[in-house]
Amino acid sequence: AKRPFPETSMSDVVAAAVKALNEKLNGAGLDGSAKMVIEGEGALCIDESGASAGDGDADCVLTADAETFEGMLRGEINPTTAFMTGRLRIEGNMALAMKLGALLA
Repeated sequence: AKRPFPETSMSDVVAAAVKALNEKLNGAGLDGSAKMVIEGEGALCIDESGASAGDGDADCVLTADAETFEGMLRGEINPTTAFMTGRLRIEGNMALAMKLGALLA
């Protein structure tokens, strides 16, 4: 379900990430729920209906700084490499996080 948030409650980084993720998903959703926490900016959730700004419960949580998330969304940073080098932290359902990583790649 989409979570309505006024534009003022989310940062430009989160708004740009939601837009980029929905373009990458191209109408496809995620079988489960994931939350991306962008340090100092906010959070967004991805589920069967796509990406939206919000900070709800999720099956897995990915945490990184804005530079790392932007690099992953642009395809310049490999999510697996970011995780292995400690730039991306993952809690919860690792299989779901890997599926999400494949969608981002």
